[in-house]
Amino acid sequence: MIFREKYIAPIREFYSSDLVKIITGIRRCGKSVVLDQVREEIGKKSKNIIYLNFEDRAVANTISDCDSLLEYVEKKRRKGLCYLFLDEVQNVRDWAQACKTLRLRDCSVFITGSNSKLLSKEFTKELSGRYVAFQINPFVYKEIVEYCDQLGKTATIPDYLVYGGFPKRLEFDSDDATRRYLNDLDQTIVLNDIINRYKIKKQELFKKLANYVLISNARIFSAKAIYNYIKGQFSECSINTVTKYLAYLKEAYIISSIRQYSTKAKRELNFFEKIYNADVAFNSIRVMDNRFDLTHNLENVVYNELLYMGYSLTVYSGKQEIDFCAQKGQKKYFIQVAYSVVDQGTYDRELGAFAELDNLHEKILITNDEIDYSTSTVRHIKLKDFLLMDEL
Repeated sequence: MIFREKYIAPIREFYSSDLVKIITGIRRCGKSVVLDQVREEIGKKSKNIIYLNFEDRAVANTISDCDSLLEYVEKKRRKGLCYLFLDEVQNVRDWAQACKTLRLRDCSVFITGSNSKLLSKEFTKELSGRYVAFQINPFVYKEIVEYCDQLGKTATIPDYLVYGGFPKRLEFDSDDATRRYLNDLDQTIVLNDIINRYKIKKQELFKKLANYVLISNARIFSAKAIYNYIKGQFSECSINTVTKYLAYLKEAYIISSIRQYSTKAKRELNFFEKIYNADVAFNSIRVMDNRFDLTHNLENVVYNELLYMGYSLTVYSGKQEIDFCAQKGQKKYFIQVAYSVVDQGTYDRELGAFAELDNLHEKILITNDEIDYSTSTVRHIKLKDFLLMDEL
C-alpha cells in the first residue's frame, strides 16, 4: 500500500499530544492503513506502543468495556508516554470514557471506527476540546497511479472517472469484479450502516432519496426540490425528513456539499447547495447499460481533487453560475469545468460565465480536451495535467 503522506503530515504534529486523535472517513477509504502507517512511523522512535483491533474476535472477547481496556493498558504499557492505537474502538462499551481516562494517564491515543459513533454528540460532549479529527478520503488520481504501479497495472483517467478511488477496487482485473465489489460496498455503506445506525423506519423512502442524490452528483439542490421530486411516491415524506436523511448521508461521509456565494450580496445563499459524492463510483453503479455520466463525474472528480489540494470551495452565483470559487490563503481562483468545449455553443457558454468577473483573480477552465483553449484572460488546464498537479 502507498504511504499517504498528505494525510499523515498533519497527524504527525499531534503524535505526542494528549488530545485524542480521531481518524475518520468513509468506510473502506483506508483509515486503518493510515493508522498502521502512523504506528510504524512512531515505532521507529518508541517501543512503548499498544495496538488493539476490536474487530479481532480474540481481542473483543478479552476487552469488552472501559474497565477491561484500562486494566489491559496498565498491564502492557511501559513507563513514560504510551502510544495507544485503537482500531474499531466503538465495539468497546463506554469507550468514550476510556479514551477520556487514558489521555490523562500519559497516553497518546489514536482511534478509528464507526464515523457516526466517533463523532456522535455523546462523544464530542465527553471530550469537548480534547480531541482532534482527521478525515481520510478515497484515492485521488495521483495516489491511484502510485498504487497501480505497485500492483503492476496501468492507471487510466477513463477508469478513474467511472470507478473512482476506493483502494481495494484497484486490485480487481475485470469490470464485473469491480462492479460487484463496489455494489456490495454501496449496500453496506449507504443502506445497511445508515439504516441500522439511525433505526430508519421509512426505509424505502430513504433508499429512494439516497439513489436520487447519488446519481445526481455535481448538481445544485435544495431540500424542497428533493421533497418535490419524492412526495408524489411517498405521502409520508416531508421537508424535515429530507433534511434529516441528507444529514445522515453527510455524517457517513457519503456526500458533501458547498454553498452558493453571491459577491453582490456578499453572503452565502443558504437555500441551495451543490452536492458531490465522496467517490464517483456511487454514481456509476446506479446507471443503466453502462451509460456513465462522465460530464458530472468529471466535475465531481475535480471537486475531490481540489479538496485534496487544500482549497476551500464555494459555487459562485452571478448572472451565470461558476462551478468553483477556490481559495487557499490569499489566492483565489474562479474555475469552470466541462467535459469538452469542442462544440462552439459549449465553448461560448463556459467561457461566457467569466464575463462579469474582473481580472483580480485568475480564471481557469478545466476540460478533457487535448486542444489548448486558453485565452488572454482564461487559463485552460487539460484534465490529464490537472490530475497530476499539487497546486493550481
